[in-house]
Amino acid sequence: MNRLIHIKRLYRYILTTFIPLFLMTFAICLFLVLMQFLWKYVEDMVGKGLEINVIGEMFLYAALNLIPLALPLAILLASLMVFGNMGENLELLAIKSAGIPLLRTMKPLIILIAFISVGAFFFQNNAIPTIQTKFYSLLISIRQASPELDVPEGVFYKEIDGYNLYVGRKDQKTGMLYDVLIYDVASGFNNMAVIVCDSAEMSMTEDKTMLIFTMYSGQQFQNFTQGASSRNRPDFVPYARENFDTKTMMIAYDANFNRMGEEAIEGSSTSNYVSKNLSQLTSSIDSMSVILDSVNLVDRKLMKNYSHLSFRNSYPPDQKDSLIMAVGAGKVEVEVPRPDTLLQSMDLNKRSSILQSAFQKAENNSNEFLFRSLNKTTTQKTINRHWVEWHRKFTIPFTCLIFFFIGAPLGSIVRKGGLGTPIVISVILFIIYYIVDNVGYKMTRDGVWVHWFGMWFSSFILLPIGVFLTYKAMNDSVIMNADTYIQFFRRLFFIREKRTYPVKSVVIDKPDYPVIIGMLGEIAADVNHILEKYNGFTYRDYWLNDGYEQALRALKSKIEITLSQVSNAYDLDILSKAEEFPVLISNVRIFRPGSRPARIAMLLFPVGILLRLLSYPFEIRIRNDLRSIARRSEELAGIILKDHPSLEVKTAQNQFI
Repeated sequence: MNRLIHIKRLYRYILTTFIPLFLMTFAICLFLVLMQFLWKYVEDMVGKGLEINVIGEMFLYAALNLIPLALPLAILLASLMVFGNMGENLELLAIKSAGIPLLRTMKPLIILIAFISVGAFFFQNNAIPTIQTKFYSLLISIRQASPELDVPEGVFYKEIDGYNLYVGRKDQKTGMLYDVLIYDVASGFNNMAVIVCDSAEMSMTEDKTMLIFTMYSGQQFQNFTQGASSRNRPDFVPYARENFDTKTMMIAYDANFNRMGEEAIEGSSTSNYVSKNLSQLTSSIDSMSVILDSVNLVDRKLMKNYSHLSFRNSYPPDQKDSLIMAVGAGKVEVEVPRPDTLLQSMDLNKRSSILQSAFQKAENNSNEFLFRSLNKTTTQKTINRHWVEWHRKFTIPFTCLIFFFIGAPLGSIVRKGGLGTPIVISVILFIIYYIVDNVGYKMTRDGVWVHWFGMWFSSFILLPIGVFLTYKAMNDSVIMNADTYIQFFRRLFFIREKRTYPVKSVVIDKPDYPVIIGMLGEIAADVNHILEKYNGFTYRDYWLNDGYEQALRALKSKIEITLSQVSNAYDLDILSKAEEFPVLISNVRIFRPGSRPARIAMLLFPVGILLRLLSYPFEIRIRNDLRSIARRSEELAGIILKDHPSLEVKTAQNQFI
């Protein structure tokens, strides 16, 4: 009973630690993706004179629409921080010492993330269609809104339809424009009018549908023959010139924000997939697939009956291919003439007429089927878009689960809390996920990949990573330990480790030199025994006999024990000679000899031979190290005997005979 209460308290502690961090990271991630949205659509909103409530509504819909993107990243970052903090504070170590495995520690969070994933599914299915409809209708309305009239100086302003406006200088206080040049092409380029004036001012009508342009001290030049076609226009076109002191011109310019109705999105056959839930998407996909199949069936029949040798359709049904059928049945012994010989037997005009007719029919058929294929391509793209939305209802919740099983084990392995290391790892993983997910999305949208494979492609990549990290975390793996990888690359590139034995200021256990000399003699004897016994491997012994590696491990252990005693010496010559001992590699084979992978590699003869050849450099290094160890053992024993002549010299020397 006490144990159950203890576990419940542990669960309560983990939940109270995770939930605030999750809410904080979710807010941060949502803010980051919202800034990405702002960076992407800022040009569509700036300079439109939009009211604050419209901009606020736009950001609200964008934030709700980006929740599925921010939720997996928040779960990944929060789980990394929670388990990283627990690992850094040795809380995970205490939990494991109490006999509670990591998976059981994760149990309350697994249940919580499962509920969040279920909620994400219902949010995707029920809320996102409505949010996306409102979001895209508002976004299109903002894009179509007319920009505010902010005429720059020294460049042509083209935001007014049918007019190009140039202003030399502008008074920022009064809004008066100076050195104004206007090209009026509203009636067409051939009927263009040019207005030049010293100054002008602009204003809007109360309903913001007309622009009032008042000009002072200028001239207007306009073609005199307005309405005449360019075919009847003479080379010299007369024009009319008008001088004016004050001239007012009204230009149609709607500066109001006109909101597009949501029914425009819902009624569009190519973009209404954003406004549908799961059942509606399934129904639409089935309907469009039936239509596409029927169109393909009609096209195949049309090609068969009217495109391939369509002239035969003009024959009576009972006389179609009667000559060819008769020859095939053996009733007629006359060989059917080839089409090219029939064509060559006709005169030139007849042949030309036949070829032109054939070319015209081929071109007509090509144009007809090209037009029909465009409709089918559009329908297939719409089906692909529906499949994308259909699968997203499931992939986002599943990604939340995967990211938790990546973040929690990785945090327990890294054992780094705070915002530093977890943010770096989360950003790297999320960038990988975002790239892979976009690749699958675009391949599905373009019809290159099957829809289920493309939309679940990122899950196929991330799921094995989550399983692997969870397994490693449960077994206290050292995959994030830098020393493991340093040791691997040192072995791979034959980089030797250096021994360092500085003089110790305080020595508790003084070296027993007679014992050390005896152990050095045993080391030399073991080295000679290994070199003689394992002078060469047969192919079978290499994969099945593990005696060589056991002997190396025993020798390495004996060397380290001996040198650890030598390191307590005060003599610099002894310590210097001890530092010359090479660090012995005890593992020379890829697989453990006699194991199942080793037997499989042995039976796969080409692979086994290749792996055997790759191990030769390591064996050569080990043999050189063994000879060096034997030589250094004799030299070290000689230095000890030289510095300590009171030892039994005869007994020590007999160790090397």
